[in-house]
Amino acid sequence: MATTLALEWPALPYAAWKDTRDTLHLWTQVVGKIRLAHTPWINHSWHVALYLTARGLTTSVIPYGARAFQIDFDFIDHVLCVRTSDGQVRQLMLAPMPVAQFYADLLALLTELGLDTRIDPMPNEIADAIPFDRDRVHASYDREYAARFWRVLLSAHRVFALFRTRFLGKVSPVHFFWGSFDLAVTRFSGRPAPPHPGGVPHLPDAVAREAYSHEVSSAGFWPGGGGPVDYAAFYSYAYPAPPGYAAAGVRPAQAFFSQELGEFLLPHDAVRGASDPERMLMEFLQSTYEAAADLGAWQRAALECPSGEPQRPRPLGG
Repeated sequence: MATTLALEWPALPYAAWKDTRDTLHLWTQVVGKIRLAHTPWINHSWHVALYLTARGLTTSVIPYGARAFQIDFDFIDHVLCVRTSDGQVRQLMLAPMPVAQFYADLLALLTELGLDTRIDPMPNEIADAIPFDRDRVHASYDREYAARFWRVLLSAHRVFALFRTRFLGKVSPVHFFWGSFDLAVTRFSGRPAPPHPGGVPHLPDAVAREAYSHEVSSAGFWPGGGGPVDYAAFYSYAYPAPPGYAAAGVRPAQAFFSQELGEFLLPHDAVRGASDPERMLMEFLQSTYEAAADLGAWQRAALECPSGEPQRPRPLGG
């Protein structure tokens, strides 16, 4: 059991993989911006996200005229693969290289496939960012830690996906946002929210305001990134945060409210050290949602349902 848990919930010490984390974040931004360049806008920027696969992360299908393509990160064989709807395949090895080289090589590969693409080279949601085409600072790639990161995402995805089934109202897919470098799932009360204040580094205020146009309770996993939190953690926040939210009692005992970030946190190390990590994480997701929903007077009876089960339609009241 201990061996299985260690494989499913590996350690992800920030100091040990910081350089790889920062480089991989920027690589996912390059790939995400390629999807952004070709995909029609969907509410709350859901059209830009990446998705978990059995081997890594994918853009899913990207339209290109009468053709289509997708880009996949494979963290088992450590390749980036571009596949087209007319059967062409190209790969880039994932290995230590500057962001500028990754950016140039990937765009050249797309041109070779007849998928000419231009993207804004300035990273989003990163303070003091370096444009992709000039970034020779970030050039690390540790296979072991890239694979560990994906394993944590995969395990978190399993819990997030089950949590998602318990909601009848509007709820996002479980998706990976390359701007903030986190896996997330979001529930909506159905009511509009006050305008978001904006101010996110290198992100137009109009994008932030559209993303938070309605009341939400959102949760996810973030691998850390300096500042007040330099460790991997699960998070949960409400927008707008109802009165008393920060003082709400949530579970498990290791969870706490970060005043600096304005959200609840549960350290990844607490989850991976638990005898039942999935149960602990689900407890965190459920209790933080309940804090947002109860204090925000959501219509919970109309929005919730039992957990989904394979091959069993949701039972309806008689």
